[in-house]
Amino acid sequence: MGFLELKIPPPVVAGLVGGLMWVLSVLAPGWRIPLALGRAGAVIFMVLGLGVAGAGIAAFVRSRTTIDPHHPEHSSKLVTTGIYARTRNPMYLGLTSILIAWSFVLGSPPTLLFVPVFMGFIRRFQITPEERQLRTLFGERFETYARRVPRWL
Repeated sequence: MGFLELKIPPPVVAGLVGGLMWVLSVLAPGWRIPLALGRAGAVIFMVLGLGVAGAGIAAFVRSRTTIDPHHPEHSSKLVTTGIYARTRNPMYLGLTSILIAWSFVLGSPPTLLFVPVFMGFIRRFQITPEERQLRTLFGERFETYARRVPRWL
């Protein structure tokens, strides 16, 4: 297990990446999104992000399984219905959408370069160890699910 695996809560990672996006928008103010487009994009991606992440959290709560990203070994059920029939990681997908919304708020297209950085970090240090634990807990059921449902979209 890598040093950073399951150590930093994904919302904290998103906040740190959001801070880096803000710094880039201040240091490289050149290319800007028109204000009306920025507002519309921010609202669309924020609503999408909150909806997708909220649906993921709600599905876990309904299934009475853990949403604690530090301890996937406490998972009591493999949730495969609702939003989880479309994406294996709606909470992380929601955070990604919120970062895209933040880019629109900042009005700075270059800040979108940080979105794949967030996705790569989350994949390596959160999703990979979570999936390793889910394979241990749920075996072939998880394997079948993972073949059927994409990680992101």
